[in-house]
Amino acid sequence: MGDHLLDPHNDFVFKRIFGSEENKDILLAFLNRTFMESNEPPLTDIILMNPYTEKDSPQDKQSILDIKARTIDGKLINIEIQLFNRYDIEKRTLYYWSKMYSDQLVEGQPYRELKKCVAINILNFPYLPNDQYHNIFHLREQRSSIPLSDDLEIHFMELPKLDDSTVPVDGGLANWLLFLKGVNKSAWEVLTMNEPMLKKAMTVLEFLSYDAETRRLYEARQKYLHDEASLIEGAKTEGRAEGRAEGRAEGLAEGIAEGRAEGKEEMARRLLALGVDISVIAEASGLTEPEIKKLKPLQ
Repeated sequence: MGDHLLDPHNDFVFKRIFGSEENKDILLAFLNRTFMESNEPPLTDIILMNPYTEKDSPQDKQSILDIKARTIDGKLINIEIQLFNRYDIEKRTLYYWSKMYSDQLVEGQPYRELKKCVAINILNFPYLPNDQYHNIFHLREQRSSIPLSDDLEIHFMELPKLDDSTVPVDGGLANWLLFLKGVNKSAWEVLTMNEPMLKKAMTVLEFLSYDAETRRLYEARQKYLHDEASLIEGAKTEGRAEGRAEGRAEGLAEGIAEGRAEGKEEMARRLLALGVDISVIAEASGLTEPEIKKLKPLQ
């Protein structure tokens, strides 16, 4: 991708392209390619619940620039793009899914009112132990695979698992993900051959890349994300170092304890050899009388 272009997998840029009212058709095309792979019926429209506004400033350190949408039949969708591996990503996604699911009901509403919730995680790092770039999770019975409920659906899309050198000409989700990954601009024409709406996403990215204010906000967000990544990596490194130090300390403590135990037994043996009473040896060594009797040589 050209130097002048912003990274589309930066969450601020991603939301500008996919989470703006004027680009709702881009989001719809991306979701339909996603749901084609999970055998969902195609969507005809989508309602943005948190469209991009100026309040989505990347300078707000607490902001999560995700995309929340609702289908016409009430199904809820949350899309989040993540540049680096946070702690406990699977628990994080279940937590946000469960909040999305439970927040649907107001007091007194029956459970049957709950609609399906879909969490889509686009990751800029490999995460799951397989070669699939798109993994879809549901609630299934362990042996027979019968579904308990269709209400839970979680997607993981891992950008590093995509092969940049092979650009699919027949279209599909891979083309969208290659664009997000930042495939070289020379491949754009091939990517859009069977994905016309992807061409609009590319045009929006080019427009944003030449806008000075957008670039300033983008660079502020990049700095924040890299700082956060450094802090997390630092904490992980520190944790590993502490774990090693604790291991060494535990080993040392065990060694001292073992040495003390061996010293007590040696002392008890010598006192036994001198004919000292077992009760006196117990008091002097800290060993119990049965422990001392075991040390006593057989007559």
